Amino acid sequence: MTTEKGKARIQQPEKPLRVLHITFNMGIGGTEQVIRQLVQGMAPDSIESEILCIDGQIGPIGEALQLSGIPVHKVARKHGFDWSVVAAIRLRLREGRFDVVHCHQYTPWIYGWLAALKLPAKVVFTEHGRFYPDRYRYKAVLINPLMALLTPSVVAISSATKEALVRYEFVPRKKIQVIYNGIAPLKRDNIEALKVRDNLGIPKDAFVVGTVSRLDPVKNQGMMLRAFKEFSEKRADTYLLMVGDGPEKEKLISLAREYGINDRTIFTGFINNPVHHLSAMDVFLLSSHTEGTSMTLLEAMSLGIPSVATRVGGSPEIIADGVTGILTEPDEPSSFSVAIEALCQNSALRTKAGSDAIKRFDERFSAPAMVSQYREAYGLH
Repeated sequence: MTTEKGKARIQQPEKPLRVLHITFNMGIGGTEQVIRQLVQGMAPDSIESEILCIDGQIGPIGEALQLSGIPVHKVARKHGFDWSVVAAIRLRLREGRFDVVHCHQYTPWIYGWLAALKLPAKVVFTEHGRFYPDRYRYKAVLINPLMALLTPSVVAISSATKEALVRYEFVPRKKIQVIYNGIAPLKRDNIEALKVRDNLGIPKDAFVVGTVSRLDPVKNQGMMLRAFKEFSEKRADTYLLMVGDGPEKEKLISLAREYGINDRTIFTGFINNPVHHLSAMDVFLLSSHTEGTSMTLLEAMSLGIPSVATRVGGSPEIIADGVTGILTEPDEPSSFSVAIEALCQNSALRTKAGSDAIKRFDERFSAPAMVSQYREAYGLH
């Protein structure tokens, strides 16, 4: 409160910045987790957030955010380019008086960019990852440079993703900023982790490797099973924990049976909060053909779990090879198996790698660090 000529005057706080996130849906995945971290990590007195899903589904993360008071909207996108989605986004931008429209992934960027034309809302675009195999699209060379020119902030979640935007999408390199995904660190509970092992029939002193992932061809879990087969032939007291669900599940179960490892390969299905399953692992595995910034890899790091991963996408920017884990070339199950064996046989190396993983996570991949950089992208400091 200040006084001027003897009269009291109350200083009004600045209006919070209003941000509308555009995405496909708020199901279970890395992009959805990033959006959740951004929405929950922004101070509500400075940034008010809403989410609009263009695929007609809100999803479990979206439903949880709704229960916490975050508005989550949806529109059902039709096959092909749907101008009604542009109109719906434009209407929401006007009605909500949004200052920023943050588009997650390429297709939402197109819709959000068109909807924001001649409106005051600033467009921010984040590319969260690439399809495998990546490819050129002839339309990209015509429209993307213009879209990038009129998009104040273009963000890639890794340097590898940035290079893909330059090479395949013709986005000018100087327009792209790298902001690594960040998450809140998970908290280990060793008692609960032992309960998980016990419930799954895993001996207390067994060596457990595993993954938390969608069971999908791009994740290349068939190669992981082959590598585990080779590794487990040298050590009998080992188990592979596969946490997740997806279109490859039945094929992978059949493959485990074919390899003769089905008695030591456990498919749990989808687990909503897999922190204790992660904590039950001695080494985390990531065998993908391509990755942006793997959120489950970050979760494993935050728990102090060393990793073996393929040298693709953003993974080499996350794992310090030979320090916090081991990187191998993709589609080389024998190399993957040897890397698992190296961590298995050397407990001192495994402990040191886990400790270094926590340090690297805290320095580079924490949620506050990511949120701070996006605040700057939105125009706040």
